[in-house]
Amino acid sequence: MGLGSDMYRQQILDHYKNPRNYGDLEDPDFTHVGENPSCGDTIRMQVALDDAGETIDAVRFTGDGCAISMASASMLSERLHGMSIEELEELDTDDVTEMLGVDISPMRVKCAVLGRQVAQDGSKIYRGELDPDDHTETEE
Repeated sequence: MGLGSDMYRQQILDHYKNPRNYGDLEDPDFTHVGENPSCGDTIRMQVALDDAGETIDAVRFTGDGCAISMASASMLSERLHGMSIEELEELDTDDVTEMLGVDISPMRVKCAVLGRQVAQDGSKIYRGELDPDDHTETEE
């Protein structure tokens, strides 16, 4: 492992210990909760959109989980600001693992992508593409 991977590990620990955008939005356009049943991580994402309903103005999250799931949600909350709903939908597993900057074991990928999956499913519920009672569970 090189110096670069140590830097990313430090970044993950920093986001875990000092999460960005942690808490509640006053008036979110959508809120959604999901979990990773294999290890018990739970994340709730809240998103506020611009007046046109197309661009993300603010993101907040709350939850409880491992360092990877919480750090990933924190990093994602920063990345989503200013992104269109369409761009959110296009995010994939590789985008999340690249954002983290370290190799993630197959078991931990579910932890890493939980925040992304919750935000994407919340967006689909908002747009009427998923039932509001649907519950997100990581499947990757």
